[in-house]
Amino acid sequence: MSTLAVCFLACSLCFAVNGQMTDVLTYHNDNARTGQALHEQILTPANVNTSHFGLLWILSADGLVDAQPLYAAGISIPGNGEHNVLIVATEHDSVYAFDADSTNIFWQVSLIGAGETTSDDRGCSQVTPEIGVTSTPVIDRQLGPNGTVFVVAMSEDGSGDYFQRLHALDLATGTDLVAAVTVTASYPGLGDNSDGTNVIFDPAQYKERCGLLLLNGVIYTAWASHCDDQPYTGWIIGYDEHTLSQTNILNVTPNGSEGAIWMAGDGLASDSNSNIYFLDGNGTFDTALTVGGIPTQGDFGNAFIKLSTTNNVLAVADYFATYTNAYENANDIDLGSGGEVVLPDMVDGQNNTRQLAVGAGKDQAIYLVDRTNMGKFNPTNDSAIYQKLTNVLAGGVFSTPAYFNGTLYYGAVGDRIKAFPFQSARLSAVSSQTHGTFAFPGATPGVSANATSNAILWATENTSPAVLHAYDATNLAHELYNSNQAPGGRDQFGAGNKFITPTVASARVYVGTANGVGVFGLLDQSTLTPLEVWRNGYFSNPSNVGVGADTASPAGDGVPNLIKYALGLNPYTTAAGNQLPVPSILPVSGQNYLALTVNRTAQATDVTYTTQVSGDLLTWTSGPPFTVTITNTPTQLIERDNTPVGSATSRFIRLQISDP
Repeated sequence: MSTLAVCFLACSLCFAVNGQMTDVLTYHNDNARTGQALHEQILTPANVNTSHFGLLWILSADGLVDAQPLYAAGISIPGNGEHNVLIVATEHDSVYAFDADSTNIFWQVSLIGAGETTSDDRGCSQVTPEIGVTSTPVIDRQLGPNGTVFVVAMSEDGSGDYFQRLHALDLATGTDLVAAVTVTASYPGLGDNSDGTNVIFDPAQYKERCGLLLLNGVIYTAWASHCDDQPYTGWIIGYDEHTLSQTNILNVTPNGSEGAIWMAGDGLASDSNSNIYFLDGNGTFDTALTVGGIPTQGDFGNAFIKLSTTNNVLAVADYFATYTNAYENANDIDLGSGGEVVLPDMVDGQNNTRQLAVGAGKDQAIYLVDRTNMGKFNPTNDSAIYQKLTNVLAGGVFSTPAYFNGTLYYGAVGDRIKAFPFQSARLSAVSSQTHGTFAFPGATPGVSANATSNAILWATENTSPAVLHAYDATNLAHELYNSNQAPGGRDQFGAGNKFITPTVASARVYVGTANGVGVFGLLDQSTLTPLEVWRNGYFSNPSNVGVGADTASPAGDGVPNLIKYALGLNPYTTAAGNQLPVPSILPVSGQNYLALTVNRTAQATDVTYTTQVSGDLLTWTSGPPFTVTITNTPTQLIERDNTPVGSATSRFIRLQISDP
């Protein structure tokens, strides 16, 4: 609900405002990687169907869109005004800023250096035919004059040298805010690609697949190999977001090999204590442990890992590795093929607060770890882990689960998407599942909702054509919509892409493809309120965000949109004084009363007009016996105070507009 007030205090004008944003600035919506979009007020289970919902348009791009599209509302674009912006990165090393509500492009930049091209696929079919931007960027709206987009891009030159560079782009213009930095690193160790003292980061051997993490002013990168082509080890490298100077480095297999950080495109996750969580793939794991249970050589291959960032130093604080670690390493059964989610605090059956995280890999088991005691390594069993669910998934996990309102959603390979509710801080049996299954790589779902109501689970199939699915999140057996349902291929939007997850923001769903982004939304306005129709007409989006937010004033006159809607005014035109509510002194029976006249082109049926009065600006009252209505027609409202104005009495009157 939005509430705005026009106040008349000694005939001056003021506004009380509140608003909301629906930005998606990082992979899977937040640093916990839950996949929740909890401010969606337009899309509901009632209107997401082929009658009202479908493909709006396709945004063309110059390469594979492997990174999740990101969304920022209300960005001031030089020369173009304020718009909602969609950031799209491609494997052709391009970054686009599209108008999120049309097909317009505000800017496009290439991250290829002079004399360079995008990287070849390094003989690996995982990202082909070229490697550019693979990982999901991250946006800091507070940094720089307009906000900053951080992106990692891979390229090569004519001499066969490869480069990984971190860029900081102005969100409104695409220009580099500081010079891009080339990723180089070394770390003490004798593992793969060591010079006898340190392992050396070779940019040719890695791709940045994990979504970038922004935490406490540091951009964290994590590195995967090209297939299993050695030599490579497990790197996490941090950069200061202001200068792009390198701040910290950790290698989790420094005296061994492998340990790539894949996670199907998921980003490193963090908790409220600034700890970082991730799963790495097959790699050296030292079964010789210190008395504290830490591998003596610092090799944590194929593990669920917690990092401390205290004093800006990366260090392994805890971990979990299966007792079958050696077998999994020998048989390519990565624990780190899937991504992790940091879960909200939960209360168990003994009334203890539990801080949990969850992950899964190729062994088809779900691992729920206690973040305060992850379980470490036991050579005989996994009994130290908080909870392990076996035989609940039909295939390996090459995706990231979603969490919403006490339920975890998993989409394994060749399996149905399954809902696992939490009971007393433990996962219980499947409560619902989709009828259809999802081929490789399964599905990374996301959930849109208005707080906890109208929840929809979204997922895509990596097929050709790709298929966008929408399910009732409270019962996955109830499919609301899929993009193959409409006749004549109306909603088909291109070939699928391996790890893409839908981005839901402000009444739109954005899905990356092999050469662009499919944009879905409502096809008609029949399910919208009159206020939402008004927003859509002026701002090309019915949502209460950005330039169309109730609190925004696109004309720059300080009169918010909701007030202009209620008065029947154009939001882009400066309001004249006689178009606004007019205060006056009204004599009645020999006494003077403060009155307010509200002229409107027509009474809006979906907002509430309330005249309020006060004697101290602290306590406001309305309606009988505090106010008296003199006129209330569709085009005019006149009300007066019921307390007379006296020489020793201060009285104030205001109009409050509420949008339920």
